[in-house]
Amino acid sequence: MLNEQRKQELTELCQSLIRNASYSGHEENVVKAIEENFKKLGFDSWFRDEYGNIIGCIKGNKEGKKILFDGHIDTVEVPDESKWTFPPFGGVINDGKIYGRGTSDMKGQLSAMIAAVSYFAEDTKKDFEGELYVAGVVHEEIFEGIAARKISEAVKPDYVVIGESSELNLKIGQRGRGEIVVETFGKPAHSANPHKGINAVYKMSKIIEKIQNLEPPTHPVLGPGILVLTDIKSSPYPGASVVPDYCKATFDRRLLVGENKEGVLAPIQALLDEMMKEDPELDAKVSYAIGCEGCYTGNKIEGERFFPGWLYDEQDEFVQAAYKGLKEAGIDSQITQYSFCTNGSHYAGEAGIKTIGFGPSKENLAHTIDEYIEQEQLFIGAEGYYGILKSVYKK
Repeated sequence: MLNEQRKQELTELCQSLIRNASYSGHEENVVKAIEENFKKLGFDSWFRDEYGNIIGCIKGNKEGKKILFDGHIDTVEVPDESKWTFPPFGGVINDGKIYGRGTSDMKGQLSAMIAAVSYFAEDTKKDFEGELYVAGVVHEEIFEGIAARKISEAVKPDYVVIGESSELNLKIGQRGRGEIVVETFGKPAHSANPHKGINAVYKMSKIIEKIQNLEPPTHPVLGPGILVLTDIKSSPYPGASVVPDYCKATFDRRLLVGENKEGVLAPIQALLDEMMKEDPELDAKVSYAIGCEGCYTGNKIEGERFFPGWLYDEQDEFVQAAYKGLKEAGIDSQITQYSFCTNGSHYAGEAGIKTIGFGPSKENLAHTIDEYIEQEQLFIGAEGYYGILKSVYKK
């Protein structure tokens, strides 16, 4: 499928995305670059939604199934460019690798998706039953799956392919993630007279000790539903000469298939209820963190930080179609699961849309200094997406 001309086009496409910095909430310039490439590569139409997601479409000559390729366009920041061997937004090619922030997470994968969809439509002369969509998704690094809600609402896909790095393996599930917040409320007092107050941090320390003894459930495929403390804050801060009257602890909970919001909080709520009965001075509550961030469009993106887990059977018809397509493209994929959270939390976990993951490059290259994607991985990734399309649309 990829001749030398197409390989060059794909390389230049990837470089054009890398050269436009796109931190979360500041993705507008890379969206413009994607629109230019949609036009260049023959997409029928494209649009932006209120969050700033960019969605391109190519329609077949007949009606049929819709498939959506999902790749986020926001990246983590580069704190110190001087530590990079090559400029993080230069798209420099050296020794068969394209360097830059977002190359493996995940502008390389998105470039391969755009190219594969374009070349499939060109090679088939659009003689297929269905509609092909590629989405460049904003704010994924902060809100896995929240911005994706607008995309599935607009497109209503039958199938979704998540492009996160999978080392060319086929992913059929992932653990989700919940950010659980425990708060304690005390009584302020001068630190010279601490007995006149109620120290919210002391109260929290006892809760943390008890929470550490809770046993989260385990899934035979996805593994344990880990619960770990990730952050703790007290108020007032700085707390000079004052007993803190407020404390907030945040826990990261890895979610398993079928877990819901109420069920995940229930053991912690029961623990707090028991502790408050034993200690009349303890005032505590548990909830999920709420995130609110600004979009480059001027709108706000807001959501509860609860991103469900999901898992499909290996014999699922979409899984098997994708697996067949990858094999026929010459890719020896293993069927596994993601170890991290993706936009699949929405598509599969919330919306119940048939979803798989496939992407070139290694997940441990994400967020690193001198992040890169190998050109050969980029090309094989595009061949893989093309193979999935051939199999799904039986071409």
